Amino acid sequence: MLKDYEIAHQTKMKDILQVADKLHLKEDDLFLYGKYKAKVFPIQKEQTGNVILVTAINPTPYGEGKTTVAIGLYDALCQLHVSSCLTLREPSLGPVFGVKGGATGGGYAQVLPMEDINLHFNGDFHAITSANNLISAMIDNHIMQGNDLEIDLNKISFLRTIDMNDRALRHVEVALGGKMNGIPRRDHFTITAASEIMAVFCVSKDLDDLRRRIDQIIVAQNVHGNFVTVKDLGITGSVVALLKDAMNPNLVQTLEGNPVLVHGGPFANIAPGVNSVSALSLGRKLASYVITEAGFGSDLGGFKFCDIICRENQIKPLAVVLVVTIKALKYHGTKLGLLDEWKMLERGLSNLEAHMDNLDCLNLNYVVTLNKYASDLDSEIQMVQNFVVKRGKPFAVNQVHAEGGKGALLLAKEILKFKTPSLKLLYQIDDLLEDKIYKVCTNLFHAKEVIYLEEAKEKLALYQTHFPNFSICVAKTQYSISDQKELLGYPKDFTVTVRDLHVSAGAQFIVVYLGNIMTMPGLSKNPAALDIDVTPNGEIRNIF
Repeated sequence: MLKDYEIAHQTKMKDILQVADKLHLKEDDLFLYGKYKAKVFPIQKEQTGNVILVTAINPTPYGEGKTTVAIGLYDALCQLHVSSCLTLREPSLGPVFGVKGGATGGGYAQVLPMEDINLHFNGDFHAITSANNLISAMIDNHIMQGNDLEIDLNKISFLRTIDMNDRALRHVEVALGGKMNGIPRRDHFTITAASEIMAVFCVSKDLDDLRRRIDQIIVAQNVHGNFVTVKDLGITGSVVALLKDAMNPNLVQTLEGNPVLVHGGPFANIAPGVNSVSALSLGRKLASYVITEAGFGSDLGGFKFCDIICRENQIKPLAVVLVVTIKALKYHGTKLGLLDEWKMLERGLSNLEAHMDNLDCLNLNYVVTLNKYASDLDSEIQMVQNFVVKRGKPFAVNQVHAEGGKGALLLAKEILKFKTPSLKLLYQIDDLLEDKIYKVCTNLFHAKEVIYLEEAKEKLALYQTHFPNFSICVAKTQYSISDQKELLGYPKDFTVTVRDLHVSAGAQFIVVYLGNIMTMPGLSKNPAALDIDVTPNGEIRNIF
């Protein structure tokens, strides 16, 4: 069996101008990065395309293949000659060199050029990292040069960032070595995909919106308890300058030569977990159906897409694709390894049930798709199908990894049956912050109560006063529908612990930290970085 990168290397890519023509884009609409990549300039056109969201059950070590399914579904729609477009997130170098590996699909459902997208791509992550760290540098320089804004060194909330899993940077001390190096203080790093600039970048509609949001970013409080913003530092123009080119969505292609917009890359367990609003909006201008993928499960990226992106942009998805695998269901059905595989699958269906309940709670149209592996038994597939059909929901097996778009034709035809977009938001934007958190935790995570640590209580009151109409962005484990990663399947009636809150004033949401979630991952004992290499002829191997 060929590895993913071998399949990618065997595929002859089309010239990006030829690919762009499928979306009726001309050379003047593009800034070319060689023959196979481009950025797309803003297009003045009405957004009319229907949105199809791809999400999944809670992830397991086996991987559920949301990106692969999204790509295969898109290629299937193209095979059916349906006007469509695909928008995906850019991979972070952290997971690429960590455990997860690349994020450009797999098998015969991939986007190309695979190595470029997974590594430096068109420089977007570097621009975001630089813009973020310019703000950090200016904070410390302002303090060093007299601190006219009276910034409280103990209340600096803006974090430095780097696009790499580096646990040693979670807690650091800066400005050591004497007076010429600044004023010493404790600081922290977050990974770029979880940074505030990434969130602002992804929710901004255009450059004017980006400028407005960057102005609003809170970097600290002063000694009087007032908020200090990027606008106060006087560097909004410089930050926008670093992000200007990056704001244009990137155009690449699938293995089958169909155009894909890849842009933005926030994590879903910490940040919004979906690609940029600018790419999604562009897709809706260019095609009748726009497929987009949200990170992790319906409780994280799937919900955040609906609650943050759809709320602010007045979008109702036409349909949702809920991805599941036999392996993942068995994993959720394990009990100390004492059950046979049939029982494991039977019990693991509870996790699928939890995510179906979530989509029903949001009043979304959806189809459950089983991402088929060669090892799956017909009887096992039938069990899953019976479970879904008994609830009155459509079901489709897909084989996109092995067959590309052909393997998702049944899924595509199910999607085309939906005619009316639908979405019911869980809370009103003017609800009390505490009520917003409670409604999400009890309705979506199925907890029985919510408790707050003391620091979280203080910020709850502060943010309710100053930011009463912000959405919430929950940061929690991706492995469980709860805030405790060991609770697999469909846990209920547990207690959620709110550890901390952080306002992302530029993105206009409040991050709610549940349980022991970290914003800077670490590398494993055997990270992917040990296997990636370059051949003498310059070919990169083993990205995934």
